[in-house]
Amino acid sequence: MDFLAELKARAALVDRALDEFLPPEDAYPPVIHRAMRYSLFAGGKRLRPVLVLAAAETVGGDPVKVLPAACALELIHTYSLIHDDLPAMDNDDFRRGKPTCHRVFGEAIAILAGDALLTHAFALLARNAREQLAPVERVIQVIGEVAVAAGTPGLIGGQVVDTLATDDTVDAATLEYIHRHKTGALYRVSVRAGAILAGAGEKQLEALTAYAENLGLAFQIQDDILDVEGDPARLGKPVGSDKRNKKATYPALFGLDMARARAKEAVEEALAALELFDERAGFLRELARFVATRDF
Repeated sequence: MDFLAELKARAALVDRALDEFLPPEDAYPPVIHRAMRYSLFAGGKRLRPVLVLAAAETVGGDPVKVLPAACALELIHTYSLIHDDLPAMDNDDFRRGKPTCHRVFGEAIAILAGDALLTHAFALLARNAREQLAPVERVIQVIGEVAVAAGTPGLIGGQVVDTLATDDTVDAATLEYIHRHKTGALYRVSVRAGAILAGAGEKQLEALTAYAENLGLAFQIQDDILDVEGDPARLGKPVGSDKRNKKATYPALFGLDMARARAKEAVEEALAALELFDERAGFLRELARFVATRDF
């Protein structure tokens, strides 16, 4: 498998669906829809929606039928980035090589664009039932799990602990909590959403959940590493912001060598969780290997 080509093809499928599912730029009031689309189509690997598609495929489902849920997860991810970049949070001026949303549209519209993306995500999740793409009970379960993953037990909780953390207050347990919630929660629910909507069995769902948890951890550790030694041109943003903002990271707490070792361990655990599945899990396996070695 040419993994990067396959990832690009699946991301293109997601992009076409996102363009269809979002209001056009000229829909009134146009500034909010321009801001939403500006951040959503600013680039990115589309890993979370691709995970939704791949998880459905792994358990024998039709990836096309879970596209609304896949796009919903990307909207939630993008909203979190818009808010994360704000002056009150990380105060970043660039994201994916472009000025951040608040630098282009102002802080007020950026906040509202994030809010709008989060809200629209739940309309897309409900679309799975409205268009009879999956049984209603599965859709209800996914909506509930996504709400939890995006809330204080997941993304928001991780962001809060990360915001309050300092170099003097973070230990290994706190750092892992931040990573598993701020980043890992959306990876976990992306995989679970695709699997649940496609009718995964209990053992399949358990294995895919373990895969996703380890994948999310490996991704965030590698993100931390790239902020230390990555190429700004490849990343589309300056490096060193974690150190400047005194962020809790694996390299800061353990050093680069131990951070790399922990990322490798998490990938191995993710791959082990997929032993239950046949070749239909091939893309998920390649994705885990990619996460630990990526340079962008």
